[in-house]
Amino acid sequence: MTRRGWRLGVVAVLAAICVSGPGRPEVISTASDLGPLPDDRYDYTSQDHQRSQRASALLVRQCMAERGHRDFPLDPRYPTDPIVATAVSTDYGALDLATARRWGYGWDPAKSPDLRPKGRRMTNAEFADFPACNAEASRRLLRGIDVKRDWLYASTRAAEVDKAVKRDPRLRAAWDVWSRCVAEQGFTRYPDPVAAYADTAWQRRSSDGNTRHTERERATAVADVTCKRRHHTAELWHAVRAQQQAVDITRHRDRYAAGLQALRTYRATVAEVLRKLG
Repeated sequence: MTRRGWRLGVVAVLAAICVSGPGRPEVISTASDLGPLPDDRYDYTSQDHQRSQRASALLVRQCMAERGHRDFPLDPRYPTDPIVATAVSTDYGALDLATARRWGYGWDPAKSPDLRPKGRRMTNAEFADFPACNAEASRRLLRGIDVKRDWLYASTRAAEVDKAVKRDPRLRAAWDVWSRCVAEQGFTRYPDPVAAYADTAWQRRSSDGNTRHTERERATAVADVTCKRRHHTAELWHAVRAQQQAVDITRHRDRYAAGLQALRTYRATVAEVLRKLG
């Protein structure tokens, strides 16, 4: 596509943002400020995760009791604590200017979530039976669902749509503008905002994914967010994602519908377990 074509494409997407985003905050500080996306309704949400974790724990405890472990905790620790690497990701990179100034690409360590189990440590005897009960709980929650064909379909398509988004010339042009803006302020010319967020120079800890909050990191993050706001990078990125997702859903409507039905079946099963055991 010619540079003139890129500009016309960017103008078209920005126009779509203005038309389709009523009520959107003037300043974008979080991904949720950008509004919903077409594939949101097909997503396994954080609330789904919390409810399914509770349902699974209840089923595991029931199974363990049947195997003679009467006081098995809902949130047990393993006999020895595993090393846990926390993956940190973001859809659009850094967005909040105040956070960038204080914490760079990380966050206040006082607000880091405690992901450690709250229950007691499993005994070796309990640990021997735990995998079978855990597998049984998973089978129960996925009952009546074709996992490969339906349950995983939306996430599989999400990966393909993301590739199309990254190839979109309108977004690549927007990233180029953002990149030059950051470089003009004396920082690395990153190919895109996620590369800036994920730069290994920030030395994220394996324990929680937080960074060191160095002066260079914080200054880079401020330039990053400032350039995004100046050039509406996140808004355009979001609009391209929305367009690509809408196209994909239209092309594969029946498969997405089947995936949505699988998600609804799963939610109904989780609700049933919580009602009976919770």
